[in-house]
Amino acid sequence: MAAERDIDDLPRNDANYTALTPLWFLERAALTHPARASIVHGPVRYTWADTYSRCRRLASALARRSVGHGSTVAVIAPNIPAIYEAHFGVPMAGAVVNCVNIRLNAATVAFLLEHSSAEVVLVDQEFFTLAEDSLRIIADQKKGAFKQPLLIVIGDPTCDPTALQDALRKGAIEYEAFLKSGDPEFAWRPPQDEWKSIALGYTSGTTSNPKGVVLHHRGAYLMSLSGALIWGMNEGAVYLWTLPMFHCNGWCYTWTLAALCGTSICLRQVSAKAIFSAIANQGVTHFCGAPVVLNTIINAPPADTILPLPRVVDVMTAGAAPPPSVLAAMSKLGFRITHTYGLSETYGPSTVCAWKPEWDSLPADERARLHARQGVRYVGLEGLDVVDPKTMAPVPADGTTTGEIVMRGNGVMKGYLKNPKANAEAFENGWFHSGDLGVRHGDGYIEVRDRAKDIIISGGENISSLEVEKAVYLHPAVLEASVVARADEQWGESPCAFVTLKDAVDRSDEAALARDIMGFCRERLPGYWVPKSVVFGPLPKTATGKIKKHELRAMAKELGPVRKSRM
Repeated sequence: MAAERDIDDLPRNDANYTALTPLWFLERAALTHPARASIVHGPVRYTWADTYSRCRRLASALARRSVGHGSTVAVIAPNIPAIYEAHFGVPMAGAVVNCVNIRLNAATVAFLLEHSSAEVVLVDQEFFTLAEDSLRIIADQKKGAFKQPLLIVIGDPTCDPTALQDALRKGAIEYEAFLKSGDPEFAWRPPQDEWKSIALGYTSGTTSNPKGVVLHHRGAYLMSLSGALIWGMNEGAVYLWTLPMFHCNGWCYTWTLAALCGTSICLRQVSAKAIFSAIANQGVTHFCGAPVVLNTIINAPPADTILPLPRVVDVMTAGAAPPPSVLAAMSKLGFRITHTYGLSETYGPSTVCAWKPEWDSLPADERARLHARQGVRYVGLEGLDVVDPKTMAPVPADGTTTGEIVMRGNGVMKGYLKNPKANAEAFENGWFHSGDLGVRHGDGYIEVRDRAKDIIISGGENISSLEVEKAVYLHPAVLEASVVARADEQWGESPCAFVTLKDAVDRSDEAALARDIMGFCRERLPGYWVPKSVVFGPLPKTATGKIKKHELRAMAKELGPVRKSRM
């Protein structure tokens, strides 16, 4: 292809071009609002001047130990100030931050630390044993070739100090002492190339080893600003960390909050009571959460709630397609819901169900149905489509023809670390393939219908597990529901609903409850979509509230096939 012509031959220079990076947001926040609260965690309160100084100390301390370009620093911690600081301090040293899911087992964490070649492990005192066990697994596998990473333990004044003391006795470096070894005036440098990696995060790895998603400075800059724009976040927002920062770097809001000079309210343990308390007592204006968090709020006992809300609180939800009933119930409580959709590979949310004023006059059920769609692309994402995966032709905008949701642009990852085969598959034909199946409606909005692996094929017909779940959720006894395929002697597969009941429901006759739920669904769904089996109990979830469908599929397999009627 011939080079594009321009009206001039003016070159880039140091005065008119610099690599994009969200690290500059922190420097500006400290300059603009040095005395404003940046992070609040129990009795701990830092200002933006404090946070900038602490992040520079962290970068300096890492650099003095030769941790920088080409290095990975792992962080194993819940939502505490140190994990927020790592999002700036680690890349200020030139290294890549890898925030690890705290609910993983030692074997999986060992794989992540080894695969990422982590040179430093920052670990919260509560999870020090997890880090120890993981490193022991690697040492046993590598025998004499294992080089122990620098192990730094983070103390938390809201926790029992015993675990911290044990870690220090075992030779770990205390985080605050490590910071003191660094220079608060450290002259950090932005990346020369915005394509340089800023963060590494691992997919859930439900069927195989997790894949390492590599993100670059340019994407982090653009998507953190996009997140503020599509949510209408204002300067000085007070954000409650219900969403784990280890999940897609907190959907990039770690960096967004610095851009807005906002305040982070850390929440080590998420509960409805803690959320309502923070809204009432700490001025919270925004928080994010998977639908399971919204469900917790909706079904909280009156003693745990503070209603009416003292102000409108903006809530962003993503992570799993929320049932319209959940969105409607949150709106009724006074929360303003923004529904988004995305993946680890797209820096977290990358589409939004942008609200239209004309929807305000519609009936509540219709508003909730429209709001449950995944919508249109973020400002920072250049391409979004629903295509036939074989031909890559866009599907008709008829709301019924199913295709694969694909993305392209600056909001897409660099690729998977050390995994060329997965990269070739993910980026085939110049698009990122999400693996999610969806439709495009007449107004251009997309809607997820299922994960490709979650489609139920019954008698040769495709059944959307998400559509069945929406119907089950409407039953008044149902708190949570997830639907997977179960083997069926007659139809090959049929829907199996796993259901958690609300606390007040009488469980003395579960067989009658199952029949009632199936009958309820029969009134709302095509006959072959109705669950043929209902299983009651708690649903297994990930650290971010996603239901572990792979575990439910295994449970359905153990149940054996639905028997063909002999009548």
